[in-house]
Amino acid sequence: MFRFPSGLLYCRLHRRKLSTTPSRPPSLPLSHPIYLIWGSNTGVGKTLVSAGIAAASLFSSATTSSQFHYLKPLQTGFPADSDSRFVINKLRQLSLLRNPSVHLSTSHRVLNVSPAVLETNPLVGEEGRGPSELHCKTLYAWEEAVSPHLAAEREGLAVKDSVVLETLGECFEEVVERGAGRERSDVLCVVETAGGVASPGPSGTLQCDLYRPFRIPAVLVGDGRLGGISGTISAYESLTLRGYDVVAVAFEDHGLLNEGPLMSYMRNKVPVLVLPPIPRDLSNDLIEWFENSHHIFSNLKEIMLSAYFERIKKLQDMPREARDIIWWPFTQHQLVPDGGVTVIDSRCGENFSIFKKTEVIAPQFDACASWWTQGPDAIMQAELAREMGYTAARFGHVMFPENVHEPALNCAELLLQGVGKGWASRTYFSDNGSTAIEIALKMAFRKFSVDHGIIVDCHEDTTNERPTELMVLALQRSYHGDTLGAMEAQAPSSYTGFLQQPWYTGRGLFLDPPSVFMHNNTWNVSIPEGYNWENLKGESIAFSSCDEVFHKGRDKSELATVYSSYISEVLSRFKGSKNVGALIMEPVIQGAGGMHMVDPLFQRVLVNECRSRKIPVIFDEVFTGFWRLGVETAAELIHCVPDIACFGKLLTGGIIPLAVTLATSAVFDSFIGDSKLKALLHGHSYSAHAMGCAAAVKSIQWFKDPCSNPNITSEGRLLRELWDDKMVRRISSHPAIQRVVTLGTLCAVELKAEGTSAGYGSLYARPLLEKLREDGIYMRPLGNVIYLLCGPCTSPEVCNQLLAKLHRQLDEFDGYKN
Repeated sequence: MFRFPSGLLYCRLHRRKLSTTPSRPPSLPLSHPIYLIWGSNTGVGKTLVSAGIAAASLFSSATTSSQFHYLKPLQTGFPADSDSRFVINKLRQLSLLRNPSVHLSTSHRVLNVSPAVLETNPLVGEEGRGPSELHCKTLYAWEEAVSPHLAAEREGLAVKDSVVLETLGECFEEVVERGAGRERSDVLCVVETAGGVASPGPSGTLQCDLYRPFRIPAVLVGDGRLGGISGTISAYESLTLRGYDVVAVAFEDHGLLNEGPLMSYMRNKVPVLVLPPIPRDLSNDLIEWFENSHHIFSNLKEIMLSAYFERIKKLQDMPREARDIIWWPFTQHQLVPDGGVTVIDSRCGENFSIFKKTEVIAPQFDACASWWTQGPDAIMQAELAREMGYTAARFGHVMFPENVHEPALNCAELLLQGVGKGWASRTYFSDNGSTAIEIALKMAFRKFSVDHGIIVDCHEDTTNERPTELMVLALQRSYHGDTLGAMEAQAPSSYTGFLQQPWYTGRGLFLDPPSVFMHNNTWNVSIPEGYNWENLKGESIAFSSCDEVFHKGRDKSELATVYSSYISEVLSRFKGSKNVGALIMEPVIQGAGGMHMVDPLFQRVLVNECRSRKIPVIFDEVFTGFWRLGVETAAELIHCVPDIACFGKLLTGGIIPLAVTLATSAVFDSFIGDSKLKALLHGHSYSAHAMGCAAAVKSIQWFKDPCSNPNITSEGRLLRELWDDKMVRRISSHPAIQRVVTLGTLCAVELKAEGTSAGYGSLYARPLLEKLREDGIYMRPLGNVIYLLCGPCTSPEVCNQLLAKLHRQLDEFDGYKN
């Protein structure tokens, strides 16, 4: 029986199976350069390139001690075929050739092998002590020489993607530990992949997707053979489409001059290096080939180091450069502290990858859902990138009036069959939520004017005369966007004061709506002053569950009568030369106004009151639509439909701006006539842009399909519960908390605060958010209101981890203790 060398770390693969999914992906250290070695296919010489880079790193100077780490995460055909063993053997030979008197310190470890390998000799161990060090590791090895996903299946054991990444992260930590005290350029680590760029890993995930959370810079080993140009370009595009930085391409010379077309395609932005032909004689030890290639590998190493130092400098300089030239939205620059600028290197699924002063790229869960737009997990992000790449190549951009293209038509059909099903017949495209609101207001005012005889003939509408002034009926705490018309349709707030909008007049009648929230384990309805509700029974304003709040049976309650009386009384007082020409409201959740949940019964009664007066109804679902609240459209929660509705943000999965305004046939017909002047004269240069429409089609389909979104219930109409009810109730009972609202992908928390510590301008939550960011959660407050916002595809396990971290940090929060 083979006896393993002392000190050797050698584990059975099935022991790793017990590992659980980490709370978040591991970090990528930047203290020394780390690179991925990719191949355009199998058998193109990745391991030779890895060994050549190792030789250039370790033997570049007789006076400098260097350290090289070779990591092979996935190895099949083991132990007969072992790339890490090849690298260590060749480097030992080259070391003896270069300087026989100086020993190369080496270590070789195989961390996990399948049970099929246990009775074979993996030939691993440690040798020598010298100024330069070579450390080789194979992380997972299988016996059969097939793709890792087949080997894992046939040998009875698969490895989760998260476990592969966790193990690789642990290896990176060891690189940092071993390299401590050395110069940056004296330590180099390469991670060699298996097969080609799109070869599957052990779980079946393509390796270009498997390693994407790290976004490690890449060296691509191309193909110099016939057909190699196509294969190399395809591999390169597969990497760049996923956001990898390819710093160089290297391949063996087969005499076909493949470098010419490759350099032309890459426009000389990526160096292309050509290696000498590799001897085909199996008895050749390749030492002479390595010697002849040394200057090329030295050049490649310098390219890698240069790209690394350039990246570090850029990451370090970005905060200062940003402060000098960028004007951030919703930000008082004077209040941004030193070190308060977050450098986002990339995004993978639900996580930012941020650059930290400790010189790591660390994941942070994006609990703002990048300001309410994001929904994709990592798989969907890659799907959207491919879809948009195809669409950009096919269409670029084309103008839209009186034209049609496939993405726009498909998008319109899906919208009318989904969020507009049963009431909408037309889709009007725009570019963002605020402009969608502007369009909706124009639609509603025209419909009201036609229904009430205000417009008779508009063949010659060239004057500025106004037969009446049209106002909106809206809610306090409302927010419908930052363009001037949208701001006129919302109640006075921090966003509409003279400092922000000197033209603001507030052309509306703004009702103070009752709100719903959880406090001390109970869902409560908070009814403002002005409602005659003092004689209501307690059960009308307190509920044991959120489901009871949305129950249609509440229509027969005393509270419904109170709401109806209040609305009727307010409307009856509004008379004169002004008319309420539209109702506009955010169904259920008022986002920017503080994440307040409006009593759905109140909104339902309000819609019915407006319908009885022929006042068109607009739902602003820019924030609430597309599963944000656990259903595809919030209209399902209040059990009534609008005449007009606006959607954006999650419409495209958050990858590109696009908005739509849906309308009924009756609204559309109010614009039909013999004169163009009666048409809706509104549009944008990028109306219905093809990339946005294609992203929307993919997102709409993805979110509602149980095969791609595991959170969709079997009926396909609801998201499963994402937030643990017990933990939510614990948070609602915390002494630091005023109220909690959880619904769909949203968990909002208002911190108890008074005076200047409360309200949108408050900085009260800043210390808490700083702690949460350190704990891996990126949050941005609405004053003393903080919120967790996930995506429709986020697992309940992740949501529960977020809640646990929030609860833990609340216990440490000094604000409520003081």
